[in-house]
Amino acid sequence: MSLSIIGNWKSNGSLESNKSWIHDFKYSINDSEISNVAICPPFTYLDQMISLTSNLGLSIGSQDIDSSSGARTGSISVNACKDIGCCFSIVGHSERREIFGESNMFLRQKLITAQESGFQVIFCIGEPKEQQLAGTTNNFLEKQIIESLSDLELLDGFTIAYEPIWAIGTGEIPDVKDINATHKFIKDIVQSSSKNNFTPNVLYGGSVTSKNAEVLFKEKYIDGALIGGASLNGKEFAEIANIFKNRGF
Repeated sequence: MSLSIIGNWKSNGSLESNKSWIHDFKYSINDSEISNVAICPPFTYLDQMISLTSNLGLSIGSQDIDSSSGARTGSISVNACKDIGCCFSIVGHSERREIFGESNMFLRQKLITAQESGFQVIFCIGEPKEQQLAGTTNNFLEKQIIESLSDLELLDGFTIAYEPIWAIGTGEIPDVKDINATHKFIKDIVQSSSKNNFTPNVLYGGSVTSKNAEVLFKEKYIDGALIGGASLNGKEFAEIANIFKNRGF
């Protein structure tokens, strides 16, 4: 399963507002074939959203998984996610890295655990502002990739989400040509460092809206988007999915 448009709700939503979101999305999406579109609500709403989207074809994923199960208070295991009906998880979001101190090696173990269960992963990487200003973005991303993914046999559906940390929620995004070049670089590094020479789809994340989506999706190596704030509005999220569907290639 290849996912192209993914909404990350973070710690947002409510039982009532989620129903309104489904209504707005359903009547704004232009295509009944949306198997490449997904959302990641908070853990507490996974069951509700899986039920509400059962007739839509919208995929539901987890925002995170643990590297193990058992005595892991507050964590969610891969098997628990699969049992409830999730088909994938985000791993390595910058907020997990920064707030919870999750290292590249720790995230590598999460990925290994997911792959051992045949569970799809959207793996996030991205540089802070100081790396961008210093012109060392590629060096920073390569280190993240090598330490997390090298010598692993990546499963079909494994996807990278490139999210410049300084662009998340700021309304500021890099030049689209720079994003496209960075995506090509990421694909090449993953392909050369993975055991099976796997070339992943690479999604862009960081202040994606319906106003900039068309420009982004025209670029050859931008395979979709991981969307934060804009995904909280069902109409806006559907419009981004519509733009991706009509991108022309």
